[in-house]
Amino acid sequence: MIRVWIADVTPLYEKKCYSRYYEGLPSFRKEKADALKYLSRRVQSVGVWALWEKMRHTYDLEENVSFNLSHSGSWVMCAAQTEGEGARVGCDIEKIGQLRINVAERRFCREEYEEIVGGKTEEEQRERFFRFWVLKESFMKATRRGMALPMDSFRIRLGDPPELVSQPEEYPQPFYYMEYVLENIPFRMAVCSTDREIDSMLTVCRL
Repeated sequence: MIRVWIADVTPLYEKKCYSRYYEGLPSFRKEKADALKYLSRRVQSVGVWALWEKMRHTYDLEENVSFNLSHSGSWVMCAAQTEGEGARVGCDIEKIGQLRINVAERRFCREEYEEIVGGKTEEEQRERFFRFWVLKESFMKATRRGMALPMDSFRIRLGDPPELVSQPEEYPQPFYYMEYVLENIPFRMAVCSTDREIDSMLTVCRL
């Protein structure tokens, strides 16, 4: 079973709150946060690890369980395998912004690009673009290749749930998807895993 949590890290912009979570970080995460130039990036880095720690303690998880982290804007996301073991897990959260149709044309599969431009309005095209973006990122993160894996080396078909219809030969396992949307939060979120059981309920945690 893959559980999925998100949190708003806005409270960490307050110095006392940031320091409280920062002091609880392992040394390598402190070094990672310290190396970041912008406060927003440091807040994301500290906040997403704090979310993972809350999740780990809630489910009494070992440190070596399969999990993945993501952040965008003021929101952070964690997906973790809370039952079973050894699954590949990737997650992605992205704030819906400007339609980047040139990115889709250059980097996505042709069929995916055509599905995006087939939207009747720019709003619909933008929605499809960001759905594809988080779905693709979550698969790339599940493989542990990240951006080193070309986005056009695998193809996704939108649906409920979405389906991975072609994939690189080095990752032959079945992969499964779950998407999330919250009212009044302009973000798209997706989880990809070799564990078929992905919780359809998104947990919103307070930091």
